Amino acid sequence: MHKTQVDTSSLIKDLAVLTTHLRVHSFPVVMESFLSSLCYFDTILIVSYKKSLRPVLIHPLDPAEHSPSLKLYLNKAYILDPLFNAIQNGVNPGISRLVDIAPDSFEETEYFQTCYKKFDLVDEINLIVSVDQSTTLAITLGRKKVVGSIRRTELNNLKTAFPMIEALIGQFWLAQARDYLDQAPKKGALKHALKTFARGVLTAREQEILGLILRGHSSKAIADLLSISAGTVKVHRKNIHARLNTSTQSEIFTLFLNHLDDVDNT
Repeated sequence: MHKTQVDTSSLIKDLAVLTTHLRVHSFPVVMESFLSSLCYFDTILIVSYKKSLRPVLIHPLDPAEHSPSLKLYLNKAYILDPLFNAIQNGVNPGISRLVDIAPDSFEETEYFQTCYKKFDLVDEINLIVSVDQSTTLAITLGRKKVVGSIRRTELNNLKTAFPMIEALIGQFWLAQARDYLDQAPKKGALKHALKTFARGVLTAREQEILGLILRGHSSKAIADLLSISAGTVKVHRKNIHARLNTSTQSEIFTLFLNHLDDVDNT
């Protein structure tokens, strides 16, 4: 199942085939085929992240391949996702694994347990391409337990091909962006949802800490980010639960999803 080092001659031929599909709707499918020659993966998503819109799914488009977890991600939960937040924070184009960009306690979050865990992945590799000043395209390759984490040879294959992948994705977006954006949901992003969650109930500092908790930062990581002690963070966490009348992160996550619905309907 693992791929060996890519042959230069084969790489050039495959890139030539990919180039011929730049202006046709089969480009994402051909891109998937090309990437499968470089690296084994069980799942693939190609998603456009534009500052003024929700994520737009580019591939796969077949509704039969859209799991409930994927729908939850695209409609609401993306706002807590490490990749989305890395892009929002200006991550450089290139190849990033989830383990490199996720907060230290990501797997303990209710978002991970409720949504991400259901993708059943042990490794996630993201090819991040900036296509204009406000839009980033990400190709996410997922690997399940049977095959395990990506191997160095496969990662090197992706790194070797990335400059051409980046250029071709850019040209594809220039040629076909309107086709996808015209079909995208017209409702905007929920980027302010975390800032407005529990406003009037929590203090500004408690809101800030709650947002970091929901994204998957531990008390120690929050303390480091905010230059306060871990003990102070724990006091804030206790106060947050008291003010929200909750006792678990699951209850807070449910409140947050309800808040997203309210934001969405305004």
